[in-house]
Amino acid sequence: MATNTRRMRCTPDDVFRVLQDGWLYPVWVVGATRMREVDERWPAPNAELHHTFGTWPLVLDDTTRSVEWAPPHRMRLIARGWPVGEASVTIRVRTDADGCVVRIDEEPRTGPATLIPRFLTNPLLRARNAETLRRLAYIAEGRATQRETDEMNTASSKNDIGTEPSPGPEDHDNLGTVDAEATPPTVPPTSRGHDDGTEVVADERAD
Repeated sequence: MATNTRRMRCTPDDVFRVLQDGWLYPVWVVGATRMREVDERWPAPNAELHHTFGTWPLVLDDTTRSVEWAPPHRMRLIARGWPVGEASVTIRVRTDADGCVVRIDEEPRTGPATLIPRFLTNPLLRARNAETLRRLAYIAEGRATQRETDEMNTASSKNDIGTEPSPGPEDHDNLGTVDAEATPPTVPPTSRGHDDGTEVVADERAD
């Protein structure tokens, strides 16, 4: 059996969110180049991913079947790659101080690969799965960072709403006040009469 482990700066839930998205399979699995179809029941047991291995024109259409789905701890798969054969793949995740540790165990199950001595196949599988875990980490960690940023921005936006300072006691004291020296009082005009009976409007302040 070939075993690889990697520490990731994210939670086990972040890892399983990537595993749950069948369309991301070719992004993190080395050798898979494109998806043809994702079973709507994925990743439930017996659901399948229909993918392609290799590069054009040397491509091979095959499937990967879910055997066990137990987030956020374990997932088991049967990965097919004929004419090489089938492999049993188990992904385990456990919480770590700085995030989590992801482990992949892979072992040939059927086909010609089972006839090759393990000391020849295991180094090749470990090299491939080291890159697989590196890709898986990039996706899971990147999504975790983005989610944390979005949550911080949302919290900041909520805190900014309604932060207009309310008037203090000194503000209430000054509301509606008028500087008496700056604004002269208004004196109503008075009427004075002439000898001819006409009236002249005069300002008392002029007297």
